[in-house]
Formats: sequence, structure tokens, C-alpha cells
Amino acid sequence: MIVNKKNTLLVTLALLLSNMMAGLDGTIINTALPAIISDLHGIQYMGWIVAVFLLGMAVATPLWSKLGERIGNRRAYQLATLLFAVSSIFQAVSGNIVFFLIARTVMGIGAGGMNTLPFIIYADLYQDLRKRAQVIGYATASYSAASIVGPLIGGWIVDTFSWHWVFYINVPIALVSILCVRYFFKEQPKAHLSGSVDYLGAGIMITSLVTLLTGIQMIGTGSLTLIIGLIVAGLALLVVLYRVEDRAADPIVPNRLFKNPQLVTDFILFVVLWGAFIAFNIYIPMWAQGLLGLSALLGGMTQIPGAVTNLIGSLAGPAVQPRLGKHRVVTLGTVAFLIAFSGMLMMGDRAPFWFLLLMGAFEGFGLGMSFNVLQISVQEDAETRDVPIATSFAYLLRILSQTFMSSIYGVILNHALTQGIAKSHGKITMAMMNKLSNLQRVHELPAHLLPAMRAIMYQGLHNIMLIATVLLVIVLAFNLWLQGKAKKENVI
Repeated sequence: MIVNKKNTLLVTLALLLSNMMAGLDGTIINTALPAIISDLHGIQYMGWIVAVFLLGMAVATPLWSKLGERIGNRRAYQLATLLFAVSSIFQAVSGNIVFFLIARTVMGIGAGGMNTLPFIIYADLYQDLRKRAQVIGYATASYSAASIVGPLIGGWIVDTFSWHWVFYINVPIALVSILCVRYFFKEQPKAHLSGSVDYLGAGIMITSLVTLLTGIQMIGTGSLTLIIGLIVAGLALLVVLYRVEDRAADPIVPNRLFKNPQLVTDFILFVVLWGAFIAFNIYIPMWAQGLLGLSALLGGMTQIPGAVTNLIGSLAGPAVQPRLGKHRVVTLGTVAFLIAFSGMLMMGDRAPFWFLLLMGAFEGFGLGMSFNVLQISVQEDAETRDVPIATSFAYLLRILSQTFMSSIYGVILNHALTQGIAKSHGKITMAMMNKLSNLQRVHELPAHLLPAMRAIMYQGLHNIMLIATVLLVIVLAFNLWLQGKAKKENVI
């Protein structure tokens, strides 16, 4: 453990750099995506660009927490962050979409440890829940600050240089964080853990998740028999995993987590909320660049209002929770989400740039209101011995939700593009659609076809927003049901 307050502060600041890198990567990649898919000719792989990163995070997250138990959280964090930095370099030098996807998958594996281990360490450093909530608020603030400057930096780099340079910015930040943790985090030696590593459970978990994601990603492009087979196989492997973990001496994911009703409720909220959130985060920059014909810099600016209100919501949520309760706070956040998504649906393809900014502000506030409250709730609702794995598993579920939903959103967009191109009878091609969201290349397209091409892209984006809205309605109904149930129990 840390021996004094000065070291505690320095290590906390170093760990906050992880959130800054996550904020930078999240907003910069969204800003650079149109240029990346244009340069690498991969618009049909847009869903995969997001999905493989999130899948790498998902399958690695519980493994990093287990590795931390054996080699120490300091060494595990350093290794994960180094992997994140090295893979950033490989993405920057990618010359084709396949190499880029492989490097991004590796980056996701590193991010799984880099982003979840700090929250486990915070639980050890700050036993007082109020202080811990404050530190997690700082983590959200660092993420928001990076998210504010990320679109500006990313858009400027893409417009001035090329998309390759947006990844290099991760390297110096990662090195500073690694060195600070290396020299100021004096961790106590870990006691020897009895029992072998649950390699069987880890292998089954990874195989099941990859199988499920592949099946979902192939919807609309692969054979129906193969898709059903992959999805059924993935679900069957999850059932096998449950049985294997019940007998494991040191399971990757203990089954007792699912016997805690409060924890299960927290997990459900994480899954559905984040599945909706990622739709706005990924596709609004494309909306600005592809439909409104704006630059990457302006596309990135659509993320700024949400970053600011995210910080406001993250501070407001814990402050009002003692008076309103967890579920009412999450309900307020969900309503803010619904305003953003339903607003985009009602305004349609006529939505001006300022409207995108306004809806982004509502989306960011909803995220801020929900995240801190749910994160602390998981650690409160878990048994003391399960705080690390519950924290890790909540992060896993959140990332899994984003992974699967980004795959589904990618399929929805690709399906709309394929249908629209087919209806054009050869006038519009996928290569032309690749250029639509790149301001530097849109002039190469026939001007008389631009309205039709934008109509095709809008149909895909509209369908994505519609699915996300349905998810939010489910969350709202679930929260209202929980509040009604609690009120009825109190009356009785």
C-alpha cells in the first residue's frame, strides 16, 4: 500500500491519466473514423473498428484483475498501459484495414487493464465511500477534460496532417503514467494464492464472447444457418462457463455475484444504458461530417458539449443521491438520454449543427448522472471480498454491452448502405459512400448524387438512433418499476 498522503496523491494523479487516455482515444477515434475508413477503404468495417477494441477490453478485463491478484496491481497496470501504448503506434502505421483491426484489438486488451485496475486500486486506497466517490468524480473530470480537448486536437490533426498522428498522442501520456506508478506506488507483497489459475474458465469465456460477437456481426451479410449456429454456440458456452465456475477454486467470475439481487440490478442498468450511449458517441460525428458536410474538426466538436455536461452530471448525481435515491438519479439521467435521442429522431436529416451540440449536452449530462452513482453502488452492494471482482465485472458488462451494440449498430448501418446502393442501380457504389464523410475527398463525388447518398446514410443513422431510444425506454420503465416496488414494500 501507499505509505503517505503525498504518494497517494501522486499515484492517484497517475491513475487519472488512464481516464485521460480513455477520453482522448474515445473522442479522437470518433473524430478520425471518417478519415480512417476513407483512407483504408473500410466503411463496411466501421462497426468492427469499434467492436474489436471493445471486445478486447471485455475479454481481458476480468483477466487483468486476476493477474493483479497474483503479480500485484502495480505491475499489472504497468503492463496493460504499455500494451496500450505500443498498439497505438501499430495503429498509427497501419496500411490496411486488417492490420489496423488487429492492432486495435490488442489496444483493447491493454485498455481492459488500464481502465479497470485503477478503480480496484481506488477501493483499496480510499476506504471512505464519500472520499472514493470524490476520487471517481475526479476520474470522470479527467475523462471529460480530455474529451473536451480530444475532438479539437483530433479534428485539427486530421485536417492539418493525417489520421495516423491521432494515435501517437497516447504514447507520452502512457509513459508518464507508467513511470509515476512504478516509482510512487509502494505495494505490499501479495500473499500466495491457493489454487490454480482458472485457465479453463478464462478460455471458455473468451471463446463464448468471440463466438457471440462474430455471429452478431455477420447478421445481414452471412448465411442464416451460420449466424444462428454461432449465436447458439456462444450462449451454450456461457451455460458451460457457469457450471465450470461453480467448481473452480478461484473462478474468473464467481457465481455468487448473480445471487445478489442488488448487484444484478446494477449490472442490468450498466448493460442497457451503455448499449444506448455508444450510439450517440460513435455516430454523431459521422452525422455531422457525412450528412452536413462538415470538417473533422467540427465533427469532433459535437462531442464537446457532452463532455462538459458529463462533468456537471457526475458531480450532481452523487450530491442529490442521498435525497432522491439511486434509482431516481438514474431515472433523471435516462430522461436526459431520451431527450437527446428522441430529439435526433424528431428533427431528422434537417438537424442543424447547433442542434447536434444541444442534444450532445443532454446526452453527456445523462451519462454523468448515471455513471458515478452506479459505480459506487456496485462497490456498496457487493460483499467486501467481492469488491474487486464486482468492480471488474461491472466494467466487463459495460464494455460487453458496448461491444455487442456497436456490432449491431454497424450491421444496421451496413444494411442500410447495401440496400441504398442496390436501389441506385449502379449509380452509387460503396467506394463512393466511403468518400462521403471525408471533407477532403467529397469533392470527388458527383454533385447531383450527393442528396441521394446522404439519404442512404441518414436511413442507417436514423435506424441506429431508433434502436438506442428503445433501449432507453426499457431502462426508464425498469427504473420506474423498481421505485414503485420499493415504495410498495415500504408501505407494507
